[in-house]
Amino acid sequence: MAKTVKKETPLMKQYNAIKAKYPDALLLFRVGDFYETFGEDAIKTAGILGIILTKRGAGSDSEIELAGFPHHSINNYLPKLVRAGERVAICDQLEDPKLTKDIVKRGVTELVTPGVALNDEVLISKSNNFLCSVYFDKNYIGVSFLDISTGEFLTSQGNAEYIDKLLQNFSPSEVLVSKQKRTLFNDTFGKNFHTFYMEDWVYQTDYAYETLIKHFNTKTLKGFGIEDLYEGIIASGSILHYLSETQHHKLQHIASISRIAEDDYVWMDKFTIRNLELYNSTNNNAVTLLSVIDKTISPMGGRMLKRWLALPLKNLDKIKQRHDVVGFFMNEHAILQKIQNHIKHIGDLERLISKVATAKVNPREVIQLKNSLEAIVPIKALSANCHNESLKIIGDTLQSCDVLRAKIKEMLNEDAPVNVLKGHTIAAGFSSDLDELRGLSKSGKDYLNKMLQRESERTGITSLKIDSNNVFGYYIEVRNTHKDKVPADWIRKQTLVSAERYITEELKEYEAKILGAEDRILAIEQQLFSELVMWLNQYIKPIQQNAYLIGQLDCLCGFAQLAKYNTYVRPTIDDSFDLDIKDGRHPVIEKQLPIGEPYISNNVFLNRSTQQIIMITGPNMSGKSAILRQTALIVLLAQMGSFVPAESARIGLVDKIFTRVGASDNISMGESTFMVEMNETASILNNISDRSLVLLDEIGRGTSTYDGISIAWAISEYLHEHPSKPKTLFATHYHELNEMTETFGRIKNFNVSVKELKDNVLFLRKLVEGGSEHSFGIHVAKMAGMPQQVLHRANQVLKKLEKSHSSEALTDKVKSLNNEMQLSFFNLDDPLLENIKEEILHIDIDTLTPVEALMKLNEIKRMLVKKKRA
Repeated sequence: MAKTVKKETPLMKQYNAIKAKYPDALLLFRVGDFYETFGEDAIKTAGILGIILTKRGAGSDSEIELAGFPHHSINNYLPKLVRAGERVAICDQLEDPKLTKDIVKRGVTELVTPGVALNDEVLISKSNNFLCSVYFDKNYIGVSFLDISTGEFLTSQGNAEYIDKLLQNFSPSEVLVSKQKRTLFNDTFGKNFHTFYMEDWVYQTDYAYETLIKHFNTKTLKGFGIEDLYEGIIASGSILHYLSETQHHKLQHIASISRIAEDDYVWMDKFTIRNLELYNSTNNNAVTLLSVIDKTISPMGGRMLKRWLALPLKNLDKIKQRHDVVGFFMNEHAILQKIQNHIKHIGDLERLISKVATAKVNPREVIQLKNSLEAIVPIKALSANCHNESLKIIGDTLQSCDVLRAKIKEMLNEDAPVNVLKGHTIAAGFSSDLDELRGLSKSGKDYLNKMLQRESERTGITSLKIDSNNVFGYYIEVRNTHKDKVPADWIRKQTLVSAERYITEELKEYEAKILGAEDRILAIEQQLFSELVMWLNQYIKPIQQNAYLIGQLDCLCGFAQLAKYNTYVRPTIDDSFDLDIKDGRHPVIEKQLPIGEPYISNNVFLNRSTQQIIMITGPNMSGKSAILRQTALIVLLAQMGSFVPAESARIGLVDKIFTRVGASDNISMGESTFMVEMNETASILNNISDRSLVLLDEIGRGTSTYDGISIAWAISEYLHEHPSKPKTLFATHYHELNEMTETFGRIKNFNVSVKELKDNVLFLRKLVEGGSEHSFGIHVAKMAGMPQQVLHRANQVLKKLEKSHSSEALTDKVKSLNNEMQLSFFNLDDPLLENIKEEILHIDIDTLTPVEALMKLNEIKRMLVKKKRA
């Protein structure tokens, strides 16, 4: 049976032609007062927005699915579509329907994607909206991040692990990848990103390089410090290509590109970023570090704080400069308050000037730009006169933009509307032509009323009416009952059923002046405002620089406020290898405690000579994980430039922070808890340095007890014997690991103390020297409300297990195994001994991982057992 071909109406023919140009986007098609979607777009739109799905031409040959919403509601619905990962093409009516007899001309006026948005309703003020591009080469992966709403453009390159970390840190809203690399990208970085796949030819060296130098109007890229980033350049060029494809051509605000210098910042792999819950959490309603420390007032400060958190400093001088400023504000609270009060009046300078560059700024936003720059003037004066060198530099560098502010003040009304078409945008006195037209428009009604009164008295016609239309202009209307009273100097223009319409010389003269005055007023206002916006483009760089400096000031003011109200202290950062924290606190947990309940602080001391590894034992829920996390967060805060929650802290510069804290199952990707744990731990062991801080929690718990103990032991031994001697906190419930101190001199035992009561246990959450021998798991079960019958049976089983697995029994097993090995070695001619010798001699200890070592030991053990049985 032949397939029925749907009849195509003129409207749908126009829609289908436009849709064909944007097959990967939802097309919002303006029809009258509605934006409508059709077919598959309608089904998808209705699902995302929760609006009714209906049909156009229901029951006819042209029937098609339809979903739409009023055009004035677009600011409510557009963000929902974009945040759902959709690319949205907005198709508007390009002419007045009343002025055409044919189908209205329509065209796409804007293509909004998750990573390319300038709409305030789509953007989040304190978060960047990064568009990212990833390029795969044989040796390295190139990556680039661009926020079109702020003009920030960054690039880097490296191995998969480094790029994965950057993707985690920058959280791009959209990622561009070559179509040919779709599978490779998903296998390497997962499927959690909104991706768009481009043609492979876009990722070509020459094309990318030419695209960049053409955009920046330079001959090379050396001035940006990225000339040697081969893969990074290709990724960056592909982003600019994508912007041109999405109809974004006014990009003057993207004035530079910077490299993300890996060596300048503390390394944190993606597991650490996730485990520490810096700005996201897998747990619902969890409080993140960012939410606790963010005391910024401006959007620029909020975005910069996220960047500082993602990229803590390794440069001692820069860290100390930040600490100096925070310390200054702590001592000069009056100056701090004044600066913060002025920052409150500063709008989003970066996004305002980006709107200027892209010609999407409205009159009210230009006024906001002027007011923001006015608020900078007193900040500049305060900073320049401070007794702090860093603040003085900020004060001297801030631009007051006097000419710009004066120009806006002269041109625009302070209460300018959002839309220039609403009029009253240009200030009185700026344009004589505009003032004259406004005067005519304002006095016109009075003039016509006086003319009407005068002519009524002259003719005796009390029902005279003066009006106008588009065809005849202004006219005087006289009812037929008064036709005989019409003066001879009136000229008849139109005859109606019940009236006649006339014009006079005076009315024609007035019409020449007033007719179209409102249209001319709007045209002049539009032209003058457009000229102002073009003129403002010359201030893009100074305003972007102001935004950067205000963001810095805002962050540092926020750190001072955080420190003052939470009793944080200035840490001492030096180039030693020591970590000495006195009475440290967890910055997040202490804010969640009930009012009046103090946080139990703890001391942590680590170095590379006497106390490299602290083995922390203690029951579940006793606070082991909190101590690990707070240690990492204190170091992180210190190297961001913040003061820290402690009585005192001396921190030898840390270059890498590694954590393996908390369960992080990845079942959806087919990986068990134990596999994820081993992946994360392997990443740590393969990347440690002499300035690393390693925090391990309950390693080995995802497998059997003996396997877990063996792996935990082997990992601890590996870290102890590693030439880098990384500072390590190792929390475990395997009390057998306490015995490591007898063999390894730089491993020390500590435990989180508890107080045993008659039928219960009290968690004191205090870290004290010495090992712990109990896990108190049954006590925790009791606290959780486990039935008494279960608890009683658990105690019975525990006593049996403790008896059968006593230390004496374990010692006997070890001795037995030792005897077996010794007996084997008594026969020096035994071929088995030769085989074992060969196995051991061929092991490359420097490259052997702990898991491989265990497997090798197990293999030797099997050889011995097999020999014994023989």
